[in-house]
Amino acid sequence: MPTPQSISNFRPLITNLAQTSHYQVIFGLPSSGTLSSYLNARGVNTTFITESSGLLCSSASIPGSSLATADINGNFMGVQEKMAHTRIFTQMQLEFYVDSDYRMMKFLEHWMEFIASGSGQNPANQGYYYRMQYPDDYKSNSTKIIKFDRDYAKEFEYNFIGLFPINMSSVPVSYDSSEIMKVSVAFNYERYIPGQTSSLSNAQGTSNNVDSSNASATSQYTQPIIDSLTSQGGATPFDTTGLETSISGNSPEYYSNFGQNSQDATNTANFLGAV
Repeated sequence: MPTPQSISNFRPLITNLAQTSHYQVIFGLPSSGTLSSYLNARGVNTTFITESSGLLCSSASIPGSSLATADINGNFMGVQEKMAHTRIFTQMQLEFYVDSDYRMMKFLEHWMEFIASGSGQNPANQGYYYRMQYPDDYKSNSTKIIKFDRDYAKEFEYNFIGLFPINMSSVPVSYDSSEIMKVSVAFNYERYIPGQTSSLSNAQGTSNNVDSSNASATSQYTQPIIDSLTSQGGATPFDTTGLETSISGNSPEYYSNFGQNSQDATNTANFLGAV
């Protein structure tokens, strides 16, 4: 039976709700550099892509996902079960303001153009044909949407793997009263990861929205890194004294088991030396 409660018990919850108007989109280009060079040659530099383009995003949809299931019959007499077999991610729709230099249009148009430019031919040639680029050259693994609120106290981050544009809607223009020009683009991606994914968040045990205040949950992430830093190849345990010497004395393969470069290892060791 429900228990009567005072409205003051609910006030902290219902007056502390997230708002839709505070977010940031950050694009990251593929590490191969071929897409970056292609866009730079067309007047869309890396600074605009990584810093300015996301600020022009007038609306975004935080994507959803679903689980595809299969019906299982016969395991139990008269019982039909459903088992999940695939996670399905929906497309993401973003709408952007178009700046007066049309760099936003160029960024999206030429990103899609690059994907189909594998033939290496001039598109103006009569016999031009399409051939797709290699996926690693056009898929972004570092694009993210960060949702926050006015006090910046908390945030919720989505990191997208294998993201690229697949559809850019038509942009109407007319001689009627002028309005701000917008362009809408649909992006496909292989998956998203909720929560931070940086090497520092991995070292701190906060990646994938793990609560760092929960010691038992955090230890399962930090302990393997501590073990790697202190016992890999019989190396001397890391501390903040002579840290650079310790790092430079080991090969890159030393850090490959937890996917960090020397600078990331420095951050990790600094963090571990402080706990």
